[in-house]
Amino acid sequence: MNKKSKDSINEFLSSTSGKLGSALLIIFFIISFFVILTYPLDFGTTIWSNPSYWSDYPKSAPPTWTALLGSTGVKHQVIEISEPDEIIDIGSQQQIIYRYKVNYNSDDFPTFLSFSLYNIEYHANPPNVELSILRPDNKELLLYRSIVSPPRPNEIAPFIRYSDSPFRINLSGDNSVSSNLVLALNKDLDEKLLVQDIIGSNEKIIFGTLEQNSINTQKTLSGEYTIIIKFLIHDNSDSISKIRFVIGGTTYGFVGTDSLGRDLYLGLLFGFPVALLIGLTTSTVTTIIGTFMGILSGYRGGKTDIVIQRLSDILSNIPLLPILIFLIFIIGPKLWLVMLILVAFGWPGLTIIVRSMVLQIRSGQSIESAKSLGASEWRIMFRHVFPQLAPFIFAQLIFFTPAAILAEASLSFLGLGDPSIPTWGQILENGFRTGGVYVDFWWLILPPGILIVITAMIFVLIALALEPIVNPKIKKI
Repeated sequence: MNKKSKDSINEFLSSTSGKLGSALLIIFFIISFFVILTYPLDFGTTIWSNPSYWSDYPKSAPPTWTALLGSTGVKHQVIEISEPDEIIDIGSQQQIIYRYKVNYNSDDFPTFLSFSLYNIEYHANPPNVELSILRPDNKELLLYRSIVSPPRPNEIAPFIRYSDSPFRINLSGDNSVSSNLVLALNKDLDEKLLVQDIIGSNEKIIFGTLEQNSINTQKTLSGEYTIIIKFLIHDNSDSISKIRFVIGGTTYGFVGTDSLGRDLYLGLLFGFPVALLIGLTTSTVTTIIGTFMGILSGYRGGKTDIVIQRLSDILSNIPLLPILIFLIFIIGPKLWLVMLILVAFGWPGLTIIVRSMVLQIRSGQSIESAKSLGASEWRIMFRHVFPQLAPFIFAQLIFFTPAAILAEASLSFLGLGDPSIPTWGQILENGFRTGGVYVDFWWLILPPGILIVITAMIFVLIALALEPIVNPKIKKI
């Protein structure tokens, strides 16, 4: 690295804007690499845009930390169990017991309860499943009992169930759960309950006091609950991969959920590499094309100059939005199409500016000396003209990056983004479309909006720090 480059780097890092912009950009890259390494490549289609994946999550729930600000609510809990607590041999059979203890201390009842089974494999007779819950008052309530679906005609062992999609039961509204609760409660109550008395409100019986016959006057029973799942298998090689028990709440996670129950934290994290991909790729390609066409137009002149400048004028005056809407209608909403359009209509402006600069540079002494030594036109353009333009071009690349990110966010906000790839613009658009502003669901609007602004500000800060390097005349004395 030569002395001039070292001086430029020191000049850049000596400014507050340069330090802050660089630090934030490094953080963005670290988060992006983390997402790339940990998220599946098809996150958008298999998880984010898959309604069944979010069926166990609350809809439009604020972040859990809002409880620290005085707001009330039930914390949403997703409990996943994969390791058994006990295995008991019963003759030729085995009973596999799973237990999980959970503290429930809210004054409000859960919004719903659900129970899911994932990827069961058996080799002979189907396993029996039994779910119960031990309350803080030491009363154990049987909630659900069933048998896994039997083998189908001509099906060969091993028999695999619930591998593509889990078996899920809504414990709050299931009739069989209500019947089991009524049978358990009527042993201790003088006035007998009927199934229709509690159906649809099973969670109030499970997590409520049992002194009152009317569920409308019940209070929550705080303390430690133990979830108990029993599998009775007929072959030692039978297995289940995962069990999920969900206590539905009104608050969830660090950023909350949207109207479909999607965890906004996951979507916002996925937006980091997408934003950098859009910004850096679009700005780099736009800058390369614009620089090449500008140097070629300014140095070659003649018909080459006329053709490039007329093409630039035409593209600069074509309205971008109608063309984009038309192409999306024909091809479909694709991220690559948005990026392609941004590049196609972004380079002419830079070409016109670079051309005017090349017209001045090509008459300089260094260019004349290179011509006299027999250097070819291409060598002169890229070994003598380009280095003089490089600082300006690099600054333009920095400016193009936030412009591309904001353009994609704007198009997504208008509903023209790729629905298979979550971006901050799409999350923001979904928040407005579902009435986030009108019903004060601020967590649907503020986080994506703030991230878009911060991303744009990063490159603005870097550009401000580069100004004294690109244009030494504005350096402080």
